[in-house]
Amino acid sequence: MRILFWASLAAIFYTYAGYSLTILLVAQFIRRPIMRAPLEPRVTYLITAYNEEKNIRAKLEQVLSLDYPHDQLEIIIASDGSTDNTDNIAREFSDRGVRVVRVEGRVGKTETQNRAVHEATGDIIIFSDATTFYEKSAIRNIARNYADPTVGAVSGRYEYRNPSGAAIGFGSILFWKYENLIKTLQTRIHTISGCCGCIYSVRRALYEPLPADIISDLVEPLKILEKGYRIVFEPEAIAYEETTEKTAEEFSMRVRVVTRGIRGLLYMRALFNPFRFGFVSFQLFSHKVMRWLIPVFLALVFVANALLIGGSRFYQLVFLLQLAFYGSALIAWFMERKNITLRLFKPFTIPLYFITVNAAAVVAMYRVWKGHKAVTWETVRR
Repeated sequence: MRILFWASLAAIFYTYAGYSLTILLVAQFIRRPIMRAPLEPRVTYLITAYNEEKNIRAKLEQVLSLDYPHDQLEIIIASDGSTDNTDNIAREFSDRGVRVVRVEGRVGKTETQNRAVHEATGDIIIFSDATTFYEKSAIRNIARNYADPTVGAVSGRYEYRNPSGAAIGFGSILFWKYENLIKTLQTRIHTISGCCGCIYSVRRALYEPLPADIISDLVEPLKILEKGYRIVFEPEAIAYEETTEKTAEEFSMRVRVVTRGIRGLLYMRALFNPFRFGFVSFQLFSHKVMRWLIPVFLALVFVANALLIGGSRFYQLVFLLQLAFYGSALIAWFMERKNITLRLFKPFTIPLYFITVNAAAVVAMYRVWKGHKAVTWETVRR
């Protein structure tokens, strides 16, 4: 039980701290700079949407206000069978360079993107969501990385806002700050291994159509890596989005994302060959697989600790700390259900977010095991 306890605890520590410390150390000795230069290639800005009539007008106005030459910018609304007024609103902007590519039958985000990219004219494709707002120079900051011929895709920086003070939102903000740090370090060394779905880009010539049940912002960059190109993180290309309002919404979204992510890595399992894809294999295992296995390690720590509780005061203290951690998540969840403000109890929101994403990973692993495919999505942020 002691071996099980310490091994599981070590796995948790490595996933959240050991891996980031390792690449921080490696980044001090191995640096592969990006050859950035001012560049204005033909860009297709592709917004994948389903029933976004409440957001699409503001989104298009915001895109058209970005600092990039309009004669070099094509804007496509890729509508996945929207049943509301999304398409009609988008067509109101046709005289300003906006096109609607409508896909019938709810085929899902990935297949909708496949068909829209086929009709795109840009040399660079930027993928975005209808609820995401870009910092004014974001397109320019993405484009400058393509001056480096070894770069095949570029991911921007994702920043969450939490205007309502939602309990689950505080955890989301901290999580993405951590993710942005990891991506910065990965880029210094060689390449990142996944992109932010609402702000990432690829060379159109390298784009490869994917199966509908595969998560595109993970697998499309991996396909480009497989071809020998780098995927880099551009911290000055910033996208803003509001967090989810409820734990149930975050849980549902995470289940879908992790389900598609696991299926995506199974689809790209050749990249786990360390003899061919050394650093990439290390990244995928440490940053993806180990992250999804955290709930397994947590369960093993809890059970082993419970069986060792009579062994020493140390094990008693650790068990009490675990109970306090899970209890604080339960309190935060209860307060959210009762619409009680958590502004004075922000520390409680971190355990709530942690438990939510790890519970979602458990459900996702079960769904993958049962053969479930998460293809379509519903609009959550309104």
